Amino acid sequence: MSDGKLVGIVLVSHSAEVALSVAELARGLSGSGVAVPLAAAGGTEGGGLGTSSELIAAAAASVDRGAGVAVLTDLGSAVLTVKALLAEGDELPAGTRLVDAPFVEGAVAAVVTASTGADLDAVEAAAAEAYTYRKV
Repeated sequence: MSDGKLVGIVLVSHSAEVALSVAELARGLSGSGVAVPLAAAGGTEGGGLGTSSELIAAAAASVDRGAGVAVLTDLGSAVLTVKALLAEGDELPAGTRLVDAPFVEGAVAAVVTASTGADLDAVEAAAAEAYTYRKV
């Protein structure tokens, strides 16, 4: 468990609308408990499809409460952009982690888990476990 600080979550998509919608879904499904610091970083600064280092860094800074930041991504270049930011070392808050999880299911699991006050390891594990959710 954390020391009262909540893990922040950033959802990175190639589409601003997709990132915002998944954030809204995850927040809505997490119940009426604690409001998890959650930000969407979708698309480019100009509103197009793509990913933006600047938008991702700003989103991560906005959700950082000192307990770490979990970043979930949708597709390939979003992953590469976050990896590049992590490699630079000073663009993202300390304790920022790229989480290997399905985008929608992982986001819901991460937000629900973070709302309990769980630490970054537990949030990451819950999001990653979403890979095992079967639909049939």
